[in-house]
Amino acid sequence: KHFGDGSALGLNITYTTQEVQDGTGKAPELAREFVGNDAFLLTYGDILVRPDTYKQMIARFGEGDFSGLITVTPGEDVRKGGINFFDDDFCLQKIVEKPSDAQLDQLRAEGWIKDGEPVWYNAGIYIFQPVVFDHTAGLQKSPRGEYELTDAIETMIDTGELVAGAKIEGRWVDVRDPDVLESLG
Repeated sequence: KHFGDGSALGLNITYTTQEVQDGTGKAPELAREFVGNDAFLLTYGDILVRPDTYKQMIARFGEGDFSGLITVTPGEDVRKGGINFFDDDFCLQKIVEKPSDAQLDQLRAEGWIKDGEPVWYNAGIYIFQPVVFDHTAGLQKSPRGEYELTDAIETMIDTGELVAGAKIEGRWVDVRDPDVLESLG
């Protein structure tokens, strides 16, 4: 709670804790009342980026009539998170959470993964319109036993909601990895 209530920064900050650790898909529900009808930023607490990333996200979100925005970074081992596929306008077409080797083989066979093209890893920072709550409210537990935010995003896409992509420029750090955390000093 380093920033307090945010008033010193001209912001209104509210903190909440996800008491039941049942997946990323239920976490946004905790902010539903606070958000009201406004777009909002959601970030996983273990992700660090340069401050200008947020300005870039807001600019990209303002480029169209988007219901959401998902940040991505080029990935190598996408089995640890979500893999994302975009159209020519860099709008999200498909997202798969923690794909297995069999799923990756199927994505290659279907033409989603192509040799020589980047594979986009979910960077864990989003902007959403409140319509996301329509999709998080109906989530079922995944085979991993969790409510997955990526499942809500997939239903947004399936129902015609536009979700923009934004490439993280500069350093992106997932501090869940102890080696990465140690390297930060």
